[in-house]
Amino acid sequence: MNATPPKSAPPPSEVDRRNFLVKAGAIVLGGIVSLVPLAIGLAAALDPLRRKSNSGDFVRIATLDAVPADGVPRRFAVLSDRTDAWTKFPNEPIGSIYLRRTGDQVEALNSICPHAGCFVDFVAASDCYKCPCHNSTFKIDGAIIQPSPSPRAMDTLKVDIREDATGKAVWVQFENFYTGIAEKLPKA
Repeated sequence: MNATPPKSAPPPSEVDRRNFLVKAGAIVLGGIVSLVPLAIGLAAALDPLRRKSNSGDFVRIATLDAVPADGVPRRFAVLSDRTDAWTKFPNEPIGSIYLRRTGDQVEALNSICPHAGCFVDFVAASDCYKCPCHNSTFKIDGAIIQPSPSPRAMDTLKVDIREDATGKAVWVQFENFYTGIAEKLPKA
């Protein structure tokens, strides 16, 4: 009988070391595999918080010819691209303003009452703005007519006349402001 001698088993210390290296490698690899999707998910969830707001940017409102030269204010919708978390809405109404042209100058007023946030109407018969909610009244330039519950005048906005493909256009730095306080603070 030709018997082969039995192979000797590795010493116990070598087996322990090999098992340790296999287990350590599995833990490291498992940690990397589970952290990558977690990091990607966290970045996607926080993405809306990292984006810059468009508040305070200049927005094209109309051509200069669309603003009547008679000095009477006209309401114009403010259209801009709006992003809500992950959804983008192109050319959406984000507010409205009154534009008034006197000669070459154009003045812009936010159409929201500084008292409680209602939309203000221009009443041509009395040549003033009136808030339908609490009877705040403002002059044609936006100044308060006393007595009034409004803590401040109507909010003025910066206007820029720019040349574009359609001719001269009115651009307004559109912002909404906090209501109910005397200080004109822009909303973030």
